[in-house]
This record gives sequence, structure tokens and C-alpha cells, in this order.
Amino acid sequence: MKQQREHWGSRIGFILAAAGSAIGLGSLWRFPYLAGENGGGAFVLLYVIFTFLIALPVFIAELVIGRNTQRSAVSAFSELSNHSMHWKLLGWLNVLTTFLILSYYCVVSGWCVNYSLMSINHFTRGRTPDQIREIFDKLYISADINLFWLFIFILLNVGVVLGGIRKGIEYWSRKLMPALFVILIGLFFMSMTMSGFGDAFKFLFSPNFASLKPSSILDALGMAFFTSSVGLGIILTYGSYMKQSEDIPKTGMIVSCMTLFVSLFGALMIFPIIFTFGMPPEAGPGLVFKTLPVLFNKMPGTLVVSTVFFILLLFTALTSTISLFEVVIANLMELFSWSRLKAVLFAASGVFIFGIPSAISGSGAMFKNWAALYGKDYFDTINYVTGSWMLPLAAFFTTLFVGWFLDKKISSDEFLKGTTFGKLLHIWFFLIKWLAPIAILLVILQESGIIDANLIVQYCHFGCE
Repeated sequence: MKQQREHWGSRIGFILAAAGSAIGLGSLWRFPYLAGENGGGAFVLLYVIFTFLIALPVFIAELVIGRNTQRSAVSAFSELSNHSMHWKLLGWLNVLTTFLILSYYCVVSGWCVNYSLMSINHFTRGRTPDQIREIFDKLYISADINLFWLFIFILLNVGVVLGGIRKGIEYWSRKLMPALFVILIGLFFMSMTMSGFGDAFKFLFSPNFASLKPSSILDALGMAFFTSSVGLGIILTYGSYMKQSEDIPKTGMIVSCMTLFVSLFGALMIFPIIFTFGMPPEAGPGLVFKTLPVLFNKMPGTLVVSTVFFILLLFTALTSTISLFEVVIANLMELFSWSRLKAVLFAASGVFIFGIPSAISGSGAMFKNWAALYGKDYFDTINYVTGSWMLPLAAFFTTLFVGWFLDKKISSDEFLKGTTFGKLLHIWFFLIKWLAPIAILLVILQESGIIDANLIVQYCHFGCE
């Protein structure tokens, strides 16, 4: 007999929590620099298409699994597969991936806390552009500072998730997400007054497919996948707290639209600053922590603008990490019959301990020969392995499970329950059974080096000539 499971207090609370899990640093950090590196408009258009055709079907599939079983990842896959050990391992892959991502994501989030405090102290005043950029390099190699902010940020998460679903995650999502939208829209209107806004808008929304590389298509697919929070067990876990009357397809579409809204508004906030001051749009991953502070320093009211921006980043980081923590906590509570307090303290302690190597990675105080052995430092290695391998593999097997293994009646009943979008059922089945797994597989093959889309296209062109 299933234990009584806590549910979301309201539909808007669940939507804001699910959107918060999807809207993380990926929307305001990863998306802008990838859009810049991949030429803008065509990449953005493909990102929008892939969000609805590939990421959204997987999002819905995870909600279907979660609500049907009222269980978290490990128990859910086990129950729906008649306790098959193979599919149960998929649930464990979700939990392990989430835990490892948390261990370094909390370090990055700690940087957001640090930059918010530095902005209040006007850290760019009296410094040259090179000196401002060097600050991040100093932060990266400062083991003690990184450990301190890692600890503080984990404490913030503990304070939220201890309250459970309604009094913790839902309560704070209802406060953080509106605040996030207000700050984002305010910065967006500020960017509209800048001379580079027109060029930024054209760059982002005028597709130039002639300059689009095949690898950029796969980057856009990976971006849609990344910002939707699928493949981590987050949406599955949140789905397990849904009421039976909730409309799963409608909820998925609303969250997808909110994710796109934040990503696009974030880009429209950042790129006008870049074009106004003549900076290259392809600034890369250092865009937020290295490039933007230099640009903020050239603007009137730099202290306010910089502080508000990094508080915005902090909010997006927190809304994501509380959802990641809940995946680990919910599984611990189910598998070991632990209280929420015990599960929270165990998860937080584990994340801090496993976050230590990432926090001190730049200092070289631990694993001194790691980079020599693996080609990257510990932080970059964990980031790469989880993002490029574990997460896509988990999502790929989830599509296979729902599209090919799960009883079609179970998935169709859950899809249709409480929805007004019943006509989309067959379309969703096609997308989850064929398009989504094939697309994700292409990303995995491209990342593994088994295929190179750029070489394939070049070969085809050469053959045609």
C-alpha cells in the first residue's frame, strides 16, 4: 500500500516550481554565450523548435511517470518495469547524475553569491578591464573563498527544502520566480534604451542559415534539452507530487514557454550591452563573470545594475538547486524510510563533501595530477561527464522506456487525465518514440566523436560537386 504523498498546494505553485527548476544558470549563462558562438538568429530559431518538438515530449513523459507511480526516480522505474533491475538502474542514474551536478553547480552558484557581494562593494571601481577580468581567475584559484560560499549556498538550499513541498519549495518558488521575472524585465527595459539594442535584436531574431554549422544544430538541441531540466529525475519527482486533476500537457507547454521567455529575455538583456560597447558576441563561457562586469563598469549606475544582475543569477541558481536537492532527498526518504530532516542533512553533507574537489580545483591543492591524467581539472571533468554523457544517456533511456517499454495504456491514460489537449496524444507518442530518442542519440554520437556533422556535410557538398 502506497504511503500518503504530499502534493502541491496549487497549480500555479507547481508551475512556478517546475519553471524554476528549468530556469537556471543555463538560461542566463549558457544560452547567451552559445547563441553568440553559433551566430545568433538561426541557432535561436532551432533552439525554440527543439524545445517544443524534443525537450517538451520528454518533459511530459517524466510527468507521466511521476504522477502515475507517485514515486521518485528509482522506485518509479522499478514499479513500472515489474521491478526490473535494468530499468531500476536508470532511476539510480538519474539520482547519481543529479548528485554530481549539484556538487559543482553549488560551487558555480557560490560564485553568484560572491559576485553579488562584490557588486555591492563596487568591485570594478578604479580597475582596468584586464584587472576586472582577472578577478574571476583569482576567485577560481581561491580554495578558501570557494569553500566558504559553497557552504553558505548549501545552507540556503537546506533552509528551503527542509520545509517540504508546500511550505518549502512551493512557498519559495512563489516568491523567487516573480522576483526573478521583475528583475529580468526591468533589466530588459534598461537594455532597450541602449544604442546596441537594434543590432542585438537583429542578431538574435534574423536567422542566417548560410553561416550555420551542423554542429550548431546539435548545440541548439543540447541547449533545449539542458534548459528543460529533463534527464535528471527532477520533473519526474515533481510530477509525483501532482494531483490527478492536473493537466500534464498544458503544464508542460506553460513551463516550456516560461523557459524560452527567460532565455530570450536574458539574451535581449545581455547582447544590447555587448553591441553598444563593441564587444564580440562570441565571448564564450566567460561572458557573465568576465565580460559583463567590464561592460557594467562603463554604464551609469554600474553598482545598481551589476548588483541586480548577479542577484538575478543567484535567484535562478537557487530555483534550480532546490529541485536538484529534492530529487536526492525524495529518493532517500523512499528507499530508506528516512525523515525529511535526516534526508536533507545527509544530502547536504554529501553534496558539500563531494563539492570540495570542485571548489578547490583551481587552486591545485587536491588531485594535483588530475589535469595531466584526464586533460581537464576536476571541476571541468565532472561538468563535462555529467552534462555531455550522463544527462543525455538518462534522457535517451527515458524516451526508450516510455516510447517502447511502458504499457501504452498507462502513458495514454496519464496524458489524457484532466487535459483539454487530448488530440495531441498521437503526436506526443510519435515524438517520444521516434524523434526524441533519435535526436538525443545524435547528440551523444556527436559528442563521442563517432560522427562529425561538419565533416559529413562537407563530404556531401564535395560529392555533389
